[in-house]
Amino acid sequence: MIDLQGRVGLVTGSATGAGAATAIALAERGAGVCINYSRSQKDAEETLAKVKALGVPATIFQADVSDRAQSEALVAHAVAELGRLDVLVNNAGMTHFVPHTDLDGMSSEKWDDILQTNLKAPFFVAAAAMPHLQKSDGAAIVNISSLAGIAGSGSSIAYAASKGALITLTQSLARAFAPEVRINALAPGVILTRWVEGNDEFVQQYIDATAVKKACSPESIAHAAIFLIESEVITGQTVVMDGGLTLG
Repeated sequence: MIDLQGRVGLVTGSATGAGAATAIALAERGAGVCINYSRSQKDAEETLAKVKALGVPATIFQADVSDRAQSEALVAHAVAELGRLDVLVNNAGMTHFVPHTDLDGMSSEKWDDILQTNLKAPFFVAAAAMPHLQKSDGAAIVNISSLAGIAGSGSSIAYAASKGALITLTQSLARAFAPEVRINALAPGVILTRWVEGNDEFVQQYIDATAVKKACSPESIAHAAIFLIESEVITGQTVVMDGGLTLG
């Protein structure tokens, strides 16, 4: 098992939700953390305060990771402020809600938005981080994909396609950069964050359809991410977190 004490992690999209929970979980294990946000500055500062309260070094940086130059600046900031980089969690994501049957509604602009954030951004940040990760003993990347990327479901066809491609990106990077860096993915179903606020009926229908009668919490995502980060022999894998929904 990899000991995270004294190591450094960067979590994209870590102002709220699963990203914030993962940043805190890293800090609880003694790792320094770089908090990233694009718009939610107040939330990001609150997460930073919670991380610092755990007695680890921490920093914060605003960057839209869908832009390659900003991704590179984010990584450079993390290394400059915290001295090293051992862990990357690509959590930032977005979607447009478009029914799968509304093919005209899935515009080129919406496709570009989704692919830029959910697929290109993880690649951009990983590319910038890789030279630093390769210097670490036991480095790891965790990409937050989605059940939608496996089942072809979710908020839109473009979202499902982007998350499926992220799983393939995970496998490609894992092959290319073994044994120095392990790269894995998580594929959760519904996560109880502000993304699903106001959709109580949808959430309850999802929960009722699962075998365990539960949806993912931000903390459950963080717990699974930590497991993959600390596990020395797991790479190129996607852990499905759907409560048994796809058991059939």
